[in-house]
Order: sequence, then C-alpha cells, then structure tokens
Amino acid sequence: MSDMRTWEPMRQRIHTQLVRQTASSVDDWNERIKAEAPADEPVLRSWLDEQGVTGYPQTLLVWETFGYPDFLLASADELVDAQYAGRPELRPILDAVLGAVSGLGEVDVQARKTYVAMLTPLRTFAVVQATTKRRVDLGLRLSSTKPGGRLVSGKGVGNDAINIRIGLESVDDLDQEALDWLERAYRESS
Repeated sequence: MSDMRTWEPMRQRIHTQLVRQTASSVDDWNERIKAEAPADEPVLRSWLDEQGVTGYPQTLLVWETFGYPDFLLASADELVDAQYAGRPELRPILDAVLGAVSGLGEVDVQARKTYVAMLTPLRTFAVVQATTKRRVDLGLRLSSTKPGGRLVSGKGVGNDAINIRIGLESVDDLDQEALDWLERAYRESS
C-alpha cells in the first residue's frame, strides 16, 4: 500500500485534463483570466463556461484565481489530525482499518477533508469517517447490498458511491464480519 495521499494527485490530474481539453496550460489560462479581470467567482465561472471550460478544470481555475481551500493545501497528517481532534480515542480504529486493507492488494489511501478514502485502481471502495465523538463509520461501496442489521445506509458518509456503513465505536467492533464486508467491497471494486 502506498503512503496516504492528499488532494495533490487529483489536482495534477485536473491540470492534465485541462491541457487535454483546451490545449492550454494552467499558466496560459491564468494569464487569460488575469487579462479578463473577473470581479468575482460567478463572473469567472460564466466566462469560463463561454470558453468551454467546465467541471473540474473550471473549479481548478477558480481556485487558481481566488485561492485554494485550506484542505487542498494541507498535508495528509494535518487532514487526519483535524478529523480526530477532540476524539483521539477513535484514531486507533482508523489505524486498524488501514492495517486491514494493507493485506487486500493494491490500495491507494487518500486523506480528504472529512474522511480517509481507500481506492482500488478503479474506484473508491471504502472510507473511514469520524462521524461523532464516539463513533467512526466504515463506509463501503457494496452495489448489490441493501441495509439490514449491522449494515445501515451509507448516505452522508464519504462520497456518493458509498451506500453502506458500519458504525465502529472501538477497534473490537472491527470484527471478522466487518472485515469480510470490507474485503467484499474491495473485490467488487477491483
């Protein structure tokens, strides 16, 4: 498993996408935007729409112009420390989940603002989110699994791909059943 990453790799992919879509670099676009001198974000977004720049590349250029959110500039350690500030007793649960996924195969671990994502080369299959002062949610992408029993709706945990969550209040809650569901989510996303 690779080291935990931040948003930087995604930012680099968006740079590449912008060049591929427009044949112009971020620096080129920054010069055009500077010459245009938009008054605010809505004006810039409208102008970029007219130029055919939409989606992530547009958001990147808005950030380039008006500043990046703090979470995009933070290190993985800073992001995770912020997630567990005021609830350090929950951090061992994250560490246990990361230890479990390290034996599954190729897994990329990415720190986000409010959760830690685990990805196969294809997509996100699991997230760990410190949801309350007493609980961490293990969110899973299990496309054919419905909530029931210990498995509850994953709505609000991680990203929209997560459909199931298992609440974990201690490392002991990461039992064989939870590990089996985690492995199944990995297999379904590989």
